[in-house]
Amino acid sequence: MCQVLGVSRSGYYAWRERSPSLRERANTILLAEIRAAYQISRNTYGSPRIHAYLQRKGIVCGRNRVARLMRAHHIVARRTSKRHPQTTQQRPGAKTAPNLLQREFSAEEPNRKWVSDITYIDTAEGWLYLASILDLYSRRVVGWAMAEKVDTGLVEKAWLMALGSRRPKTGLLHHSDRGSQYTSETYQNHLKDL
Repeated sequence: MCQVLGVSRSGYYAWRERSPSLRERANTILLAEIRAAYQISRNTYGSPRIHAYLQRKGIVCGRNRVARLMRAHHIVARRTSKRHPQTTQQRPGAKTAPNLLQREFSAEEPNRKWVSDITYIDTAEGWLYLASILDLYSRRVVGWAMAEKVDTGLVEKAWLMALGSRRPKTGLLHHSDRGSQYTSETYQNHLKDL
């Protein structure tokens, strides 16, 4: 192998026994910092953002050096999904209530007007869905629930929490979108029972 590469045997053995250079040791330390920053970003940071993170941390290094080390060790930013979950899925043929709120987002007293919606939150383990009910008088969340899937059970838990904490009287206006969770028979029966 030494003949093919044109290297002397003594030169090869000297290279093999030599301790790592100062630059190699510095690269090893920097690589550990890069991997830590990469983990903190949930594998989403590329070399420019990792370089900026290291600079904020007080580690002096060049942007190209960070990019070269990341490339050499196959550290590649995971592309974030452009797809976001859809929370409002209207069921065909579902009975929907008329819009009695008419964009009048104020109330004269507590527990007269509640509005409800579902949103999604991106976490390290995937999407989480949050259903919440807001009292328009106090602008306070009176009921909420979180789950890994968006279904009637999610909005039902939020509704039961709101009822347990507020106990509204007759005449409550509950406004939501026309999603299948809110137009389901189970949820509609909860509203009728109240």
